Amino acid sequence: MSIFSSEVLNPGVKKREVFGWAMYDFANSGYTTVVITAVFAAYFAGAVTEGAPWGPLAWTAALSTSYAIVMLTMPSLGAWADLRGAKKRMLAFFTVCCVVSTAALAFARPGDVAMAMLLIIVSNTFYSYGESLTAAFLPELARPEGMGKVSGWGWALGYVGGMSALGICLAYVLSAQARGETAAQFVPITMLITAGLYGLAALVTFTLLRERARPVVAKPGQGGGLKAAVQQLRQTWREARRYRDFVWLLVCTVAYQGGVAVAITLAAIYAERVIGFQPQETMVLIFVLNLAAAIGAFSCGYLQDRIGHKLALGLTLLGWVAVCIIAAWAQTKGQFWWAAALAGLCMGSSQSAGRAMVGLFAPERQLAEFFGLWTVAMRLASIIGPLSYGLITWMTGGNQRVAIASTTVLFALGLLALLPINVRRGRESALKAQTA
Repeated sequence: MSIFSSEVLNPGVKKREVFGWAMYDFANSGYTTVVITAVFAAYFAGAVTEGAPWGPLAWTAALSTSYAIVMLTMPSLGAWADLRGAKKRMLAFFTVCCVVSTAALAFARPGDVAMAMLLIIVSNTFYSYGESLTAAFLPELARPEGMGKVSGWGWALGYVGGMSALGICLAYVLSAQARGETAAQFVPITMLITAGLYGLAALVTFTLLRERARPVVAKPGQGGGLKAAVQQLRQTWREARRYRDFVWLLVCTVAYQGGVAVAITLAAIYAERVIGFQPQETMVLIFVLNLAAAIGAFSCGYLQDRIGHKLALGLTLLGWVAVCIIAAWAQTKGQFWWAAALAGLCMGSSQSAGRAMVGLFAPERQLAEFFGLWTVAMRLASIIGPLSYGLITWMTGGNQRVAIASTTVLFALGLLALLPINVRRGRESALKAQTA
């Protein structure tokens, strides 16, 4: 059955609109793949910090700062977008800010630690805002029984976008190395390439995707603007018991996404510092990881609609436990390749399954708000995972094998938090809120 059939999409949703929405995943994945995972992360730890032992900790500290900003602001921004019916306008603004700050990373040279950290904080903050808002369009496009498929297609296309950006950057890096250029010469160009591809691909989204939400009329005494958004957010927190399955999903997300964040932000550093990969080998590794992730997201999208969202997510978390064990044990590049391939499959699956479950549990009138809360969980996880990895590495005298092995605890906690979730009950709570 096609993802674009009437049994999957909501009434009035066009095929091209779903494609336009998925193209935003294509657009922004280049940022995470090239900047956060494959190229700039290793460049920062090796060149910008000039190989200092505190390099990985400084990198995770910059990312953690951006995630803390998102945690403090995104729920209110999401509630404001719902009240004003302004998801698309806000998404456009956040996209421009991320593209500009990503391009500015081209000016970071060896020794420019403070500037590089500031630009990472700014660009990653706006990337996170955009990721949250684009996810909030999912329930408007897909029926509940097709949420997994549409989410999976979006993530799959996203990983294709990440591979495309990385492939172009890899081709440039190889040609630059053949000319005898250093990382300080060719990495800045990859930042410009990534920013350009992000902006161009996002134009497809803003051309095809509709804003279906309408401004909400303020209740007496509610006020307007940011005040109304904060009041709405407080009301949601007061009613958290009504959404207990959504709350458990947030707890689960904090745990397992902490482990996923380790893979995204530290894979290149681990591959080069522990296993002995060269920069061009690392880029090929991340390219293949994205290919596996695209396959995982695509397959999981269909699987979770067939066997259930909860079971599908649980299986991927078990896979992540295996990834950590294999990566910690690997002594050769060949052995580490197995961990990377499995990590890719699990990454695509877990990302797709988690987003689809949020779509099921989110009331129609509060989509951006609920996805904003999901983003808080994601960003809290992105602080806990990489920062704990960096601290364990520092406390063990640089032993990253111990750090990656300890990441299994996060996925085990995610499995435990998944157990109390009742998908049917969570969906019923969302439907009751829509009619209240």
